[in-house]
Amino acid sequence: MARILAIDYGKKRTGLAETDDLQIIASGLTTVETGTLFDYIAKYIVEYEVEKFVLGYPTRLNGEKSDTTLMVESFAKKLLKKFPNIPIQMVDERLTSQMAFQTMLDAGISKKKRRNKGLIDKISATIILQSYLEQKN
Repeated sequence: MARILAIDYGKKRTGLAETDDLQIIASGLTTVETGTLFDYIAKYIVEYEVEKFVLGYPTRLNGEKSDTTLMVESFAKKLLKKFPNIPIQMVDERLTSQMAFQTMLDAGISKKKRRNKGLIDKISATIILQSYLEQKN
């Protein structure tokens, strides 16, 4: 089986998470500057077989699209064009940043480390991927 790569896309930074080869465990991978994201993904898929991209899909609490939603939709089109053999699954990402912050609190991560927005993005990507895996099963 191949891995699933989750993407929490952002204007400046993008959080990434991955499954193991059996697609059982979601783990935070890294945070990259969004400008280097396609290069990172290209290198990643050379090293690991990727079955699917899971992309966080941001909407407002009432389900309506926002400016961020349109940005993610545009990114998804570019991603599909660049990697046409890897399908994309959109997953609702509402409240994942708050869940990521709460996860850091629960884990006892220091106040200084909680200010690291890259860490929040990586944890958010992991939550998005875990949510997808739970829905899939």
